[in-house]
Amino acid sequence: MTDLDNCIVEFSTNHIPEKDRIAFWREHYGHVMLRVDLEPARDAAFEARIASLALPGLQLMEASSSPVKISRNGRYLADGNDDVLVAVNRTGSVNIASGGREQSLREGEAIVLSGGEAASFHRTSVGRSITLRVPRAMFEQTVVSLDDALMRPIPADRGALRLLVDYAGWLLNAGSSIDQQLRNVSVRHVQDLLALAVGPAADFADTARTRGLRAARLKLAKSYVVAHSNRRDISVGTLAASLNVTPRYVQRLFEADGTTFSEFLIGRRLARAHRLLCEPSASQIAISTIAYDVGFGDLSYFNRRFRQQYGLTPREVRGDRT
Repeated sequence: MTDLDNCIVEFSTNHIPEKDRIAFWREHYGHVMLRVDLEPARDAAFEARIASLALPGLQLMEASSSPVKISRNGRYLADGNDDVLVAVNRTGSVNIASGGREQSLREGEAIVLSGGEAASFHRTSVGRSITLRVPRAMFEQTVVSLDDALMRPIPADRGALRLLVDYAGWLLNAGSSIDQQLRNVSVRHVQDLLALAVGPAADFADTARTRGLRAARLKLAKSYVVAHSNRRDISVGTLAASLNVTPRYVQRLFEADGTTFSEFLIGRRLARAHRLLCEPSASQIAISTIAYDVGFGDLSYFNRRFRQQYGLTPREVRGDRT
């Protein structure tokens, strides 16, 4: 793995002169960070953007680029790194070659590669991907056989793969704002989802399914609620539809976390109202307007729940800070 644990590293060619982009990428990112070589398409300007997050036992990388061929062979293999990589093609077309085999990845499909074997990732069109990198020892504990998994496409419609990509994207977006304890738990969840997406060993499948899938779906469910808490039409049904599960499944997710969908939603709305009441820039906004804007349809109910939550009325909270 990398020594840059818990750090987000970002790279973009946008602010680099076109004539210097390839050399800069090879030297500062390809040779040092990824230990790979780069061969851009000759008929197009090289453009790339990469965000990488390194955690103990897990490295995530989201990348978009113009057509390019990325190879790991020769001198790079001499570093002895045999981490396992799961590459997911989000958009565009990709051809993969390793171990004498070739595969084409359609959008949404993924494939397993070994850092200990020569391989090439040939993006033939503009597109983006997300790659997960884990120690070989961890992978072999949870997946039936690395040899069987290598160069075997993972279909885009596999539910565990979709959840894995969503969870990895959430981690990359949250980045350093996640505390250490949550990072450690998140790494375990991602490893579980990865095992399910690739094909877990029989004695690990039940544990991974309950621990990984439920944790990932709960995380996504909460993120959905936070993002849409101001909408009056948000419901268990709309949330379930976004996750492609049943409303009862959503209810059980929140119940297992010690709450309910309704209570979590109200808590998010109250928290947003409290922040607004504490902001000097919102001091001229009527309390009723704030209540309605955060998603409450009944002012008296808002006032009652607010006082239950904070021990003060909305007016008292605002008065304390004016």
